[in-house]
Amino acid sequence: MLIDTLIEDQRWNDANLHAFAQSGFEATAATLGLDQNFEVSVLGCNDARIAALNADFRGKAMPTNVLSWPSEDLAATVPGAAPRLPGAGSTELGDIAISYDICAREAQAQDKLFEHHVTHLLVHGLLHLLGYDHETDEDAALMETFERRILAKLGIEDPYL
Repeated sequence: MLIDTLIEDQRWNDANLHAFAQSGFEATAATLGLDQNFEVSVLGCNDARIAALNADFRGKAMPTNVLSWPSEDLAATVPGAAPRLPGAGSTELGDIAISYDICAREAQAQDKLFEHHVTHLLVHGLLHLLGYDHETDEDAALMETFERRILAKLGIEDPYL
């Protein structure tokens, strides 16, 4: 598995963003039964940068915790159905951006370990790259079920409790 980590905010180096991504992505691949021969780019940034990205790509000029851009649309056409798996030749899944500032605020406000919250958000972003979403109640239930399973493998409590 290749994770290309680009650090724009030094705090991500100090926190070891790459290690969070590695463990979360490996657990996701194992849980979903995926071949781990894929690539993901992760941008560790701050609120200002992610707000600009959010404005550019989603028309929302505000910071958010994580954004994702899939290389291929793998989403299911039926609500609640599993997305299709990436093809054998598809190795580049897409890009994820994550903001240190908002992650730190959310972790503190929710009384969670920072590393657990970040790992959850990275898994969440990777699931988006793999075609999972939370646009309908059925889709959200499926995505959250996998998030819980993946995080449990890592010893991280259910983030939705």
